[in-house]
Amino acid sequence: MSLSFEKRKIKILAMLKQEGRVQVRAIAKELQVSDETVRRDLERLDKEGQLKKVYGGAVKIEAKTFELPFEEKRMMNTKEKRAICKQAAELVQEDDIIFIGNGTTPLEIVRFLGNKPKITVITPSLPVLLLALDHFPGKIIFIGGEIDNNQKYTSGPLSENMIRQLKANKAFIAAGGISDVNGVTDYDINGSSISRKMMERSDEVIILADHSKFGETAFSYMCELTDATKLITDKHCPKEWRNIVLKKGIQLYIAE
Repeated sequence: MSLSFEKRKIKILAMLKQEGRVQVRAIAKELQVSDETVRRDLERLDKEGQLKKVYGGAVKIEAKTFELPFEEKRMMNTKEKRAICKQAAELVQEDDIIFIGNGTTPLEIVRFLGNKPKITVITPSLPVLLLALDHFPGKIIFIGGEIDNNQKYTSGPLSENMIRQLKANKAFIAAGGISDVNGVTDYDINGSSISRKMMERSDEVIILADHSKFGETAFSYMCELTDATKLITDKHCPKEWRNIVLKKGIQLYIAE
């Protein structure tokens, strides 16, 4: 009796964990399936971000540690990020208290909150603060602390202590990478730590990620994907990932 994909998946990932690299022919022999079946499985697991398909087999995913400066990232996928921010703002209700995290993806949420003056925005992001001062009529609380000049946000003990004293209805958090194996990740420890603190102090966790983040793993672990209440992405999000998110019971929003 042939194994189901899920059972083949478990065995393939176990072999990869042990060896660091797997060959199509070896997997086919071990699982007693055709080479073509293995290739399809590896292709699917590659799209899910569980391995990296290479010629003749697959290798473990290497975590990404390098992050572009904020201003360079700001120019990437701008239409998708703006659509995600507009969709995010539509989830905000009157009298909500919201965290807006660091990164370029959640930056423009405040542009779409002009008709909701009773909202309270809390953020460690300097660009969000400056944009809010120009475009947002409601209450703004800035989380102080040590400034990361490259990525334009505050972090450290002072920031975390301040967050512990606050409570929000929603946290809008950007992802550096999303993997079915490694969860939601960020590029540095300080950024992921601040994001986790905001998640802990919020009733809802809403992850914002454009299509380029899926199947990727950044350096620092932030949370499990299932820790998110909702996930907002753009229309270019792969079908495979839409299915993965929905199967995990997370509400998925596709920003047009």
